Order: sequence, then structure tokens, then C-alpha cells
Amino acid sequence: MLARHDVLPHLIAERAAATPERVALECVDGTRRTYRELHECNLRWAAAYRRAGVAAGDHVASMVVHSFDSYSVWLGLSWLRAVEVPANTGYRGNMLAYLIENSQARLLVISEQFCARLAEVSDRLATLRTVVVLDVTGALPDLPFEVLGGDTFLGGVAPLAEGAEAEDPTYRDVASVIYTSGTTGPSKGVLVSWASLHDLNGMLPADIVPEPDAGYYSVYPAFHVAGKAAVYAAFVHEARLVFRESFSLTAYWEDIRRHNCVFGGLVGPMATMILGQPPRRDDADNPLRGVVMAPVIPEFEEFKRRFGVRVCTGFGMTEIGYPFASGWELTDHTTVGRVRTGPPGFEVKLVNDFDEEVSTGQFGEMVVRTRDPWIITSGYFQMPDKTAAAWRNGWFHSGDGFIRDAEGNYFFVDRIKDAIRRRGENISSFEVESAVNEHPSVAESAVIGVPSELGEDEVKAVVVLHPGVTLRPEDLITFLIPRMPRFMIPRYVEVVTELTKTDSTQRTQKFALRADARNANTWDREAAGMELPR
Repeated sequence: MLARHDVLPHLIAERAAATPERVALECVDGTRRTYRELHECNLRWAAAYRRAGVAAGDHVASMVVHSFDSYSVWLGLSWLRAVEVPANTGYRGNMLAYLIENSQARLLVISEQFCARLAEVSDRLATLRTVVVLDVTGALPDLPFEVLGGDTFLGGVAPLAEGAEAEDPTYRDVASVIYTSGTTGPSKGVLVSWASLHDLNGMLPADIVPEPDAGYYSVYPAFHVAGKAAVYAAFVHEARLVFRESFSLTAYWEDIRRHNCVFGGLVGPMATMILGQPPRRDDADNPLRGVVMAPVIPEFEEFKRRFGVRVCTGFGMTEIGYPFASGWELTDHTTVGRVRTGPPGFEVKLVNDFDEEVSTGQFGEMVVRTRDPWIITSGYFQMPDKTAAAWRNGWFHSGDGFIRDAEGNYFFVDRIKDAIRRRGENISSFEVESAVNEHPSVAESAVIGVPSELGEDEVKAVVVLHPGVTLRPEDLITFLIPRMPRFMIPRYVEVVTELTKTDSTQRTQKFALRADARNANTWDREAAGMELPR
């Protein structure tokens, strides 16, 4: 069981008492927040939340840029045993409205730059009552809710008194409800406990930070499970979390050197992009000693030699943490490692459609459970049917297909579920299809993932039009820009006369679309020179 002092809010409190001036968070612009400052800020947010009526078990939504505030907005809720529901800052339109309404959040903390998106969906939000605009610089936005500036919300409150006024967060408590890609329906709110977030660090080698107070580099925002895992890992390993709002290829090595970062993560195409830069004589002259790479690029040995780093990997999901890890002994870019040993006692099987275990070397769906409780999600918020389906026969069904070799190495093969992963983001084909189908010229569509030259997928929309109408791909993209996050907008578009369906269920045969994904009739947004607004 997780000790009390290992639960992140308590870990921060302990460090604030023992080493108050030690740096906890450091932005690449040079500003810092010590453990004392971070803990006090968290408790001040807790007091402000309590004054606003937030109580244990309540859900509070957030849509905040990656910043010092993005951590305290979340951690402040822990001292009330309330629950954060973070929105991806790329969300807009239906997806933003769905997350806020489905989560039953009555209070939303938002950065000013996202208020226009909130205004667009405000008439669909029946539960939301109060909006706190963190960094408002002028007049408060005109919204049909109680609207408070961040300074007003926090004004006049002293930090909550730990122990006397604050609740006592436990490892069993839900730390966040994180919405992750749906498959045949809308995104699902994953109940993520403090124990689960702590265990995400278990896939990392123990010596990732060889000296105290070194930098742990992260560009993963606090709304993402990878961002939460990064701050937890940094603090557990006595490192400073050095963060940048988002990944910058041109600033990457400057950040690493200036802030003495010894470890970091490279998700999606980041490693390919870094390796693709022109070689320099001083490439290996940097403090970085190790990276976790997911997925591992085929040229990882060249990456190691050129930059003087070690590479590890693993495989996980928001729902289950990381049951697989490679350690520094990674020798094959196609493996995700072996099943982790020791606590929390991961058990993994590969099974067929009837949950029967397959033989070594055969393809099967990865199902998982743990001996220790509260590591794997207890379910999806307000979706008992999805929870029951995922936990069929006492094992959590990942929806991902693997092969296991005779030595116990696991190899990811394909997604059994109909999801797409692009540049570190999981994308629901259902949600993209829903947005595409809103176009008045579209009769139906099918969205698939197309292998990307940078690794993972690019998004393709295969579209059937209503009789007698035409639609240029550029016009479809223009239609989609205000309706979905930038990372979900299709790169490829193909217009067809019909979609091939199965005889029995009339479901689109997406395997056939994937087999001929880049045919001569496919329009490529990047090749056409169409850029998306930022």
C-alpha cells in the first residue's frame, strides 16, 4: 500500500517543512517556485475553493495553460478531497461542452485565452455555475455564469490550515477525472487515483536522477496524464520539474543545458524530430543522461550515441498505468519491455475474443489486473456499462493487441479498438466523424489512422457526400477548424461514393480503408500547403 507521505500533496507538504527553499518547479523563462511557495499556493487555492462551496467529492473543471497555476489549480483541490477535471487546451465546440457537462462540474477555472471558446458553447452548459478567469487583463468576459477574476477568487483568503481545516487526501482518492479517447462513442472520463499516478513512476529506472536537485524536463501539460506523471516522478526522485508550455524543437537543447536537465520524456515524433536536426560536434556535450521514449524510434541506438544518453521505454494507458517496462537494457525498438515485477503486482494475459489466453507468439488483446488495489482505474465516470465491459471476467481489457515471445518480451501490434494516436495524443475516430458529419454536404464518413513518417498516425477522413453536391477538401478543413482541437483535424481527405460495410452489422470495414490509405484520390493537406491556425 502507498505510504501517506508518498501521496503527492503530502509529499509536497513534507518537503515544504523539511527543505522549504528547495526549488520544486522551474519554468524555462527562469522563474521558480520553491516547495514552500508551492505548498502555500496549493493551500490558498484550497481555501478559495472551500469559500466557493467546493466540498469533498465535487468536480471542478479546469482549462489552463501549462504554468505554475496549472499545478496549484489541481493540487489545491486535493486538500478538500475534491476532484479536478482537466480539459485539453485544444478542446473546443462539442468536445469542450461534453467534457464540462458530462463531468457535472459546477465551477470552471480557465485561462483568459480560452474564454471565447467557452462563450461559443455556454448555452449548452446546464450544470456550470461559476467561472474563474485566471489571468484576466481587462474587463471580465460576458458569460451567462458568475464570472470572477483569479485575483478576486483568491483575494482575502489565507492558506488552509493543514490538519485543522484541510481534508486528508489518501492514495485511494480520485486525483483527477481524465477524459480519454472514445472508440464507438464519446470520450470517457477515467477515474485516476493518487496511487495510480504514483505508480506511473514504476516503469522508470531507479537512477534516472543521479544527483539531487537536477532538472527533470517536461513539456507535457498538467491536463495530460503524462504531465501529472512527470511532476510526480520529479518530486519522488528529488529533482526540479523544469517545464516549457509546449515542445519546441529549436529550444530543446538550450533548455536542457541551461537548466541542467538530466532526464526527460520523448513522446510521439519528438525523438525523430530531434535526431533529424543537422549534427553538431557538441551534440553529446549536454547534461541529459537518460530519456524515456514512447514509441521507440528504429534509430534509437544512433540517438544514444549521438547525444550520449540512455533510452528506456514502456507501455501504458491512463486507465492502467504502465504494466510494461524495458529498463536501460533496451535492445529492440519494437518491444515495449516485459511485465514489471514487484509492487503493485501486475498480471498480464493476451487473450482471444472469448477471453481465452493465446499461446506464445500469437496475437491477442492485452488484459491486465494488479494484486494491489487502486492502481488500475475503478471505472469511467457516469458510464457503468463501459466500466463493466472493460472489466469483463475480472480483467481490465486494454483494447490493444500484442504478441509475447518466449523470453517474455511484449510487442505492440495494433489497436483492436478504433482509436488513433497522433503525436502523443489519443484521438477518437467517433468524435472526428461526428464533426465531419456535421457538414451539410456530408452524408457519412469514416475516419482512420494512417501511419506517419514521424511515427504513430495521421488522421484521414473518408467522406461520402449527399447526392448532387460537391465538396472541396479545403472547405471541409475550414469547416472543421473552429469545431475541434487542432491535433484532431484530418491531414488526409478522400471523397468516395460509398463505404464498404459488413453484411451483418453494417459497420464500415475500416481495415479495407487502411489497406489503401494513401491512394491516388487522397488529398493531403500538408502537400497542398494548407496551414492550420495556432
